Amino acid sequence: MAYVPEDTKWFVADLVEEIRVEGHRRNIVHINTVLIRATTPEEAYARAVERGKASNQSYTNSKGETVSIRFRGLRHLDVIFDALEDGCEISFREKLGVSEAAIEKLILPKEELEAFLPIRDRPGRPDYSSGEVMAELLREFTTPPPEA
Repeated sequence: MAYVPEDTKWFVADLVEEIRVEGHRRNIVHINTVLIRATTPEEAYARAVERGKASNQSYTNSKGETVSIRFRGLRHLDVIFDALEDGCEISFREKLGVSEAAIEKLILPKEELEAFLPIRDRPGRPDYSSGEVMAELLREFTTPPPEA
C-alpha cells in the first residue's frame, strides 16, 4: 500500500462518468478530478464512489432528448501530502527519459491554456445541456420587447 501520513486529511480522485444522449451514437466521457476529505484510503475510496454514484441522473435537453449520466468508476485516487493552500501540490505525473523536444511539447503558451480559451462550439457533439437550465437562462437574460 502507498505511504499515507497519519495526519492525512485530503485525497484527489478522478471520477469517470459516461454521458449518453438519446438518438446519438457517440457518447461523451468526462474524467472529473475532485477533492475528497478523508483520513484513510478506504474512507477516501468509499466517499469517492459515493460522490460518483450521486452524479447518476437523467434529464431532458433543450431538444427534448433524454440525457443519461452514469458513473462508471474511479480512474485515480491518491493522497494529498500538502495542506490545502495556494501553491500546494495536488497531484503529479512522472515521465522518465523525456527528450528536449517532448518537454517543449508539454508546455503550452498562455493563449492555449484552457483558462484563456474562448467558449467554443464543438460541432458533432451531442447536446447534453439541461433543457430546464437553458430555459431558465433564457428567461433570466433575455430582455423582453418594449411595450408599444
